[in-house]
Amino acid sequence: MKVLRIGAAALAAACLSGYAVADTVKVGIIAPFSGPFAHYGKLFKDGAESYVKQQQGKFAGHDVQIIYRDSGGPNPGGVKTAAQELIVNDKVDYLGGFVFTPNAMAVAPLIQQSKTPTVVFNAATSSITTKSDYFVRSSYTLWQVTVPLAKWAHDKGLKKVVTAVMDYAPGVDGEKAFDTEFTKLGGEVVDRIRMPMSTNDFSPFAQRIKASGAQAAYIFLPGGPPNLGFVNAYNQNGLREAGVEFLGTAEMDEFDLQKFGDAALELMTSFHYSAAHDSDANREFAKAMKEQAADSLLNYASVGAYDGMRIIHKMVEATDGKKDGAKAMEAIRGFEWESPRGPARIDPETRHITQNVYLRKVERGADGKLQNTEIENFGPQVDHGLE
Repeated sequence: MKVLRIGAAALAAACLSGYAVADTVKVGIIAPFSGPFAHYGKLFKDGAESYVKQQQGKFAGHDVQIIYRDSGGPNPGGVKTAAQELIVNDKVDYLGGFVFTPNAMAVAPLIQQSKTPTVVFNAATSSITTKSDYFVRSSYTLWQVTVPLAKWAHDKGLKKVVTAVMDYAPGVDGEKAFDTEFTKLGGEVVDRIRMPMSTNDFSPFAQRIKASGAQAAYIFLPGGPPNLGFVNAYNQNGLREAGVEFLGTAEMDEFDLQKFGDAALELMTSFHYSAAHDSDANREFAKAMKEQAADSLLNYASVGAYDGMRIIHKMVEATDGKKDGAKAMEAIRGFEWESPRGPARIDPETRHITQNVYLRKVERGADGKLQNTEIENFGPQVDHGLE
């Protein structure tokens, strides 16, 4: 990726040059389209383009052009360069995407200076929206989905819990969220396990959980092989038979779900979306995604992109396609809509999405495939990490 060295004057001039009415609204999406996380790029692309297709390719009468940039994995320097290129060279009106927290953080100074509204489709660390006035989130945070789970665990009568998380920012956020809420209610966290990102063998951690005497384990893992590895270790080391409950968040993501087989049955997670969510809005989303690509997948990343484009649509309506970052951001404060996940609202102060969080259990659906069945609705949740 070519490195650009752009001074403040050049960046400001490039941004100001876009303030005339534009026939085409340009949206830059930064996501992994190569490497081990490339599936996120496709999920974002299918989610974003399915929404645009539903609007016949136009927002408020303006053609919509999406320009993609490949971030690879966590790559703050490369992502900052990509954002500079999109803002200065391509003159995008909006940015979206961002799987990883460090990548989102890296663009904060650029979007603040250029007044470019930026929608976070995935990255789940609470503090992101505090780094620029031009961030808005269409995804979730670990605090948002974990605090109601900790309350549920306590109300169920669980007294002793272990936290076991991957040792990076979202994992630490999840650990702190569960620990804070559970202990505040009188529960005890008997062990706090942080697993290195390079871990392939989860058996030692499973044995440590079993030996702790805990009644349950709060788990946070990134998507992909770590999820499969940990669930296998959970079962093979006898945690299920010992009655140690699995309390997770995104571990049963639809992208990996069918790979688990029976090992995932009955496992419970607390999350804001399930492909099995029973609503007209979700069925419309499923139809739009299938029309976009036969191999499209409904999950939290694709719905984050789909709703992210809905938010951008609202901003385009408010500005009539003009580049006016302040007016665009003002327009989405308090914005409410019916998402495929349920009722959604942008908090006017934090610019974070308020949404229902559900307790989900892995079951086999009518088609014989595994699904996350919503068994309890915890109701609308703010980002508790910003309270």
